[in-house]
Amino acid sequence: MSELKFEAAGVLGLGLVGALFATTRSEVRGEEHYLRYRRHGAPVIFVFWHGQMLPLVHRHRNEGVVVLVSEHADGEYITKVIERHGFGTVRGSSTRGATKGLKGLIRAARAGKDLALTPDGPRGPARVFKPGALAVAQATGLPIIPLAAGTSRGWRFQSWDGFLVPQPLSRIRVEYGPPWTVPRDADRATLETMALELGAELDRLSELAARREAP
Repeated sequence: MSELKFEAAGVLGLGLVGALFATTRSEVRGEEHYLRYRRHGAPVIFVFWHGQMLPLVHRHRNEGVVVLVSEHADGEYITKVIERHGFGTVRGSSTRGATKGLKGLIRAARAGKDLALTPDGPRGPARVFKPGALAVAQATGLPIIPLAAGTSRGWRFQSWDGFLVPQPLSRIRVEYGPPWTVPRDADRATLETMALELGAELDRLSELAARREAP
């Protein structure tokens, strides 16, 4: 019965998201930062704040990107919705199921799949870059591509991440930053510094996306 409930949520989510984004317009900046890797068949790791997930799921739908999804109960709903949008999923997180999640992401990277991680997920604190994404980059050797989304008009849930839902007829902005590489021999102090710097970069991109919201 639970499985039917989750599957129904996936189908419903696909329909609702598709109907919503059919009315929106998009503007993208900086996509050359990851497209140059794709042209050579080289995967990357996308990182973005958890609250901006919805417009970015729409942006990268049906590309086979593999997403790390929390093993918390609500992660099953997210899994079904994003799988319906053409994503692969690996269950785990930096706080629960971390080893399982890391192994699954390494397998996906070796198969040539792009990865996507929310470094402040699954439960926050919001916009605090936890080091799990850096561990994945260090283990796989893949470059990190930071990105952010904003919208001219949107709703924000009263949730820990301020989850963003674009309103119908709004304009969506997506900003990609330059790639970051994590050295294989990076120590804990280096990773902590990089986490702070990448968090600041995601905030910078988020501000750019928001600034471009004005008509």
